[in-house]
Amino acid sequence: MKISDRKFSRKPSNQALLTGMAQSLILKERIKTTQVKGREAAKLTEKLITKGKQGDLAGQKELRRYLSNNAAKKVANDLAQRYQNRAGGYTRIIKLGQRSSDGAKMVFVELVKEA
Repeated sequence: MKISDRKFSRKPSNQALLTGMAQSLILKERIKTTQVKGREAAKLTEKLITKGKQGDLAGQKELRRYLSNNAAKKVANDLAQRYQNRAGGYTRIIKLGQRSSDGAKMVFVELVKEA
């Protein structure tokens, strides 16, 4: 699975930022971040939840490749059941405005509650 097209001033092989953000989004179900990073984290989270919905061994291994054991279990058990009848669109991005220190556009990225 390709992680991202954007590099965020990092080497392409070192994309721990996005996997960490996706893991935080899965565990906390809501994170506050910049708009660009939030879009990429939401995109990766959508792909990981879709893998978790498959329920096969390959999907489980793919989840454990990117997520911790707690996050992978939550995707496989809780989120897969929650989004069983949903074809996509598991995340929501809420714009907050600009950060006062550097003017970056801030957003909340959250998992959709209802199925």
